[in-house]
Amino acid sequence: MTDTTAVAIVGAGVIGLAVAWRAAAAGHQVTIFDPRPVRGGASWVAGGMLAPVTEAWPGEEDVLELGEESLRRWPSFAADLAAEGMDPGLSTAGTVVAAFDSADAGQLDILAGYLHRLGRQASLVPGRQLRKTEPGLAGAVRSGLLVPGDLAVDNRALLRALHAGARRRGAHFVAERVTGLDGRTVRTETAEHRFRAVVLAAGAWSARLHPELCGQVRPLKGEILRLRARRATLPPPSGTIRAMVEGRPIYLVPRAGDELVLGATQYEAGFDETVTARGVRELLEGAERVFPSVAEYELTEARAGLRASSADNLPYLGVLDDGVFAATGHHRNGLLLAPVTADAALAWLAGAPTPPGVHRAHPGRMRSEERV
Repeated sequence: MTDTTAVAIVGAGVIGLAVAWRAAAAGHQVTIFDPRPVRGGASWVAGGMLAPVTEAWPGEEDVLELGEESLRRWPSFAADLAAEGMDPGLSTAGTVVAAFDSADAGQLDILAGYLHRLGRQASLVPGRQLRKTEPGLAGAVRSGLLVPGDLAVDNRALLRALHAGARRRGAHFVAERVTGLDGRTVRTETAEHRFRAVVLAAGAWSARLHPELCGQVRPLKGEILRLRARRATLPPPSGTIRAMVEGRPIYLVPRAGDELVLGATQYEAGFDETVTARGVRELLEGAERVFPSVAEYELTEARAGLRASSADNLPYLGVLDDGVFAATGHHRNGLLLAPVTADAALAWLAGAPTPPGVHRAHPGRMRSEERV
């Protein structure tokens, strides 16, 4: 089958769906290939944090710049979805970053100093003051960072909204696995399809579909738990809580209906998506030490997903040698970077300049570094 006017998107996680929705709304004929759309990828098991500031670290200024550019686009991105009758559950409650012991507090001091030097808004406060913001925090929490500008989103509401929005705009979904790409030709197990343009947004599987990404995109396994407060327990925190517990990161993100998403495990485990007893234990133990009421919550779900990681934590956004547009390698920031990635792909389709910061994420940067 040949279609020389349409746009193919490989992958229906948050990145592929965001590109599909924006491209279809701009008048493109969009076809999305994914055997498990919406629920099959890492986006379905994400925490939903939109937090470039609290994710920041010295030496990753390009990552911070791109994240902040996308964060600025998030309110209008969410408003456009809501205007079509699909609320993605955007929260403006901000983030609390808690340090459990002296070593964790030291790491928080480094982050706070770094952010202040960059002029970012973040307040370092003692544990007593932190508990006034979130009364459910444990008394052992030593200090914390208040980051009012961070946002959060209900990842599953977002995915459903993007899926529905793309369909309403005329996008066509093909529930088949892509076996290969040859320029603008997309091969599945049953047919070959030719398009005017192809966007590769297959997450951790992208390296298997394009030789330029081989060795550049790798899977990083992450586990999440979903819990629900019970009648006799404290409710979930009012906003996102991130914490360091004896050097291990953890996050607690509230959801509607007294639900709580708990996560932050990260393993090199190839394409293994099983949930491990160790991962569940580490998450629950860490969460209980930071927010003790979690111990009495109902455990409703345990899942694992595969983040698509790059060597320098920047995604790959740009045209590969055969003309395919790469939109992959977003690591922990797929939800955060969905708006700027969709706008970058849309600019590429229109032959227009990409958003600020996107040029630093061009796939060719790794080859340039190898030649130096």
